[in-house]
Amino acid sequence: MGPEISIVDTRFAVAPVMADVVVIGGGIIGVCTAWSLAQKGAKVVLCEKGCIAAEQSSRNWGWIRVQGRDVRELPLMFEAQKLWHRMNDLTGEETGFRVCGIAYLNTNQKEQRERTKWAAKAVPLGAASTMLDTAASAALLPGSRRRFVGALYTASDARAEPQLAAPAMARAAQAIGVVILQNCAVRGLVRDGRFITAVETEHGRIACPKVVLAGGAWSRLFCRKHGVALPQLKVRSSVLRTEKLDGPEFSASAHQYAFRKRLDGGYTIANGWISSPEITPDVFRLFPKFMPEFFSERNYLRPHISRQFLREWKQERDYLSSLTTPFEQERILDPAPQMGGLRLAMKHLVKDLPIFAGAKVAQSWAGFIDGTPDSIPVISNVETQPGFYIATGFSGHGFGIAPGAGRLMADIVTGDEPVVDPAAFQLERF
Repeated sequence: MGPEISIVDTRFAVAPVMADVVVIGGGIIGVCTAWSLAQKGAKVVLCEKGCIAAEQSSRNWGWIRVQGRDVRELPLMFEAQKLWHRMNDLTGEETGFRVCGIAYLNTNQKEQRERTKWAAKAVPLGAASTMLDTAASAALLPGSRRRFVGALYTASDARAEPQLAAPAMARAAQAIGVVILQNCAVRGLVRDGRFITAVETEHGRIACPKVVLAGGAWSRLFCRKHGVALPQLKVRSSVLRTEKLDGPEFSASAHQYAFRKRLDGGYTIANGWISSPEITPDVFRLFPKFMPEFFSERNYLRPHISRQFLREWKQERDYLSSLTTPFEQERILDPAPQMGGLRLAMKHLVKDLPIFAGAKVAQSWAGFIDGTPDSIPVISNVETQPGFYIATGFSGHGFGIAPGAGRLMADIVTGDEPVVDPAAFQLERF
């Protein structure tokens, strides 16, 4: 089971006959997009097949980082950070946002060199990151048994609570007119020729000229039905949380572990070294596109096969909008955590930082990250299908960048001057 999420009350929501824009997907990207569109005066309906933030949006690490991002994402992340700093005021709620600093702890000279190269590119673009030497990284971690070669450190990076943030944003969107429908799967698009005229949901039709797909790990399945080639695979990410524990306030990752302080006083801990691509039929279909990424990350990949392979093998490739769809058959992706990787993370963390020896694990969970071949998202119109837009493939970077991504997607949909140049995020690059 996933973590407990702040509930968004939609009991009295009524689907309108028509809207300016329908957003498909109630994760943090869809919520931020709907909220940004409503701020521009659009009449927006957000349809979520399950519950708001029930998948990866509530299951991620909770990091809000500039550090280590692909430099193509940096302008968008700077915009996101501006919004995160105001998020508690904008929503009128506690989202858990805190500036805490994030450190990438380097265990060898190769890591130190690679991160120094990143800083050399990113700092001139505005990243407030610094390289620490051995002594400075030791001062950051008093009591550490490991002597790190150095660290990449960004004092202005932050954290927030995934179980609180997206629901708070959703309620803020509701307050300015967004209609949120939970347990309402969108079965398909309705067109008149090339142009979208409506969406067909499990509860009826909503007329609209524009649709934004922000379906996370489900996006490829929806696109495939509508003839849109979206190269996207699932990566399983496992996390645990501890009970309250006194320890570092900053967040960090090193060989085999990553941690951050939680608002409740405990820690979110994950294996920061292992990446677990989920073996599904799409892995074989898309292998040529992902091969360069697989090759470059081969030392860190631990492919995982589970019942998800059979589920996706059996899914109808061209399901009909009038019939029950896979989105209704499996409302929430709830994969089992990979406990071996989590145990390894705790082992190495305790070895390096004995203060974690007293940590008591309160819960473990997993989620599916939506990955693209170049590990940056698609935030784009679909050139061949006027009125259809996609915001997905955030490759584990979506939580922190979401407010900026939602703003950019809203600019693209409304035809306004984009907050940043969207060229790097175009679907056509594939």
